[in-house]
Amino acid sequence: MAEPDLPGLVVCDAGPLIHLDELGCLSLLRDFAQVLVPDAVWLEVQRHRPSALRRRSIKLDRVISSPEATPELIELAQTFLLDSGEVEALKLMDENAGAQLLTDDAAARLVAQRLGYEVHGTIGVALRALRRGQRTKRQILNLLRALPQRSTLFIEARLLRSVIEEVEGA
Repeated sequence: MAEPDLPGLVVCDAGPLIHLDELGCLSLLRDFAQVLVPDAVWLEVQRHRPSALRRRSIKLDRVISSPEATPELIELAQTFLLDSGEVEALKLMDENAGAQLLTDDAAARLVAQRLGYEVHGTIGVALRALRRGQRTKRQILNLLRALPQRSTLFIEARLLRSVIEEVEGA
């Protein structure tokens, strides 16, 4: 599927904000029309990586109130032990048809997919930057190779190697 001409709305969980800032590429989020950050996520990022919220190069829209959770979301959140930020992000997804969820949390990704939402993580944002010409292949390969040292993102070495090989072959 081709990337749309006008990038749309994303709802962001804490992981991508923290990890993209650790990697020095939070500015990749500028390519989206709007970045919504639920209040619980904002507070989590403020605790763990406050510098990510002070970047003037990217406009993050803090959302203080979110809609009520559906019974299905409540059940899935309890089953998958989602934290309040992930639940708030998923509630915002329900309110914003066509939005993409950015999260690096495996359980949140599973719930989002089960609810029919498009979901990507830090690596997906980096690969999107390559496809859209925001970064060169070499820049993205350097970023991917630096991930284990420069970021707190947990990714299995085998999976990271696979992503790197895919980018090298592109």
